[in-house]
Amino acid sequence: MDFVAWMIVASEIGFWVVIVAGLVTRYIFKQNKLGLFLLALTPVIDLILLVTTSVDLMNGATATMAHAIAAVYIGVSIAFGKSMIEWADVRFQYYITKQGPRPERLTGFEHAKHYFKSWGRHLVAYLIGAAFLAGLIFIIDNPNRTEALTGALQLWSLVLGVDFLIAISHFIWPKKRRKP
Repeated sequence: MDFVAWMIVASEIGFWVVIVAGLVTRYIFKQNKLGLFLLALTPVIDLILLVTTSVDLMNGATATMAHAIAAVYIGVSIAFGKSMIEWADVRFQYYITKQGPRPERLTGFEHAKHYFKSWGRHLVAYLIGAAFLAGLIFIIDNPNRTEALTGALQLWSLVLGVDFLIAISHFIWPKKRRKP
């Protein structure tokens, strides 16, 4: 595995370590400001990954799928970061501190709306990640070195389309409530 791939792994681990540290600091140690500061560090992880990937490519590396995944990761992290932190926050409060409300299990129209909102975040992630991919392709200006980036952009476009169809399908065939 190359250096950029390891940076992606480190970024994902770092993202969740910072979130868990922020939640523990906030709810267990009752240090709300420090906890919020730790949670606010998540974009710094994205910035480090962006710089690492860009420098590697600017130094002449041929783009690999790891470089493309880094752009996808950054887009997803920016678009979904706040909602992922909120998701973790609700579950931490309920399951760890036993203080918050039970996480909701959405069904029917509410589930369809939630999934469609999630698709909207996916679209935002795509626009951000695709802008990074297109920018790198444009700056490097060598199709032989950017083939992996182009392929990833095409694949992600397809995935976004499929996710849209899935989002629409939830309105047509709503998720049913589980029997207890």
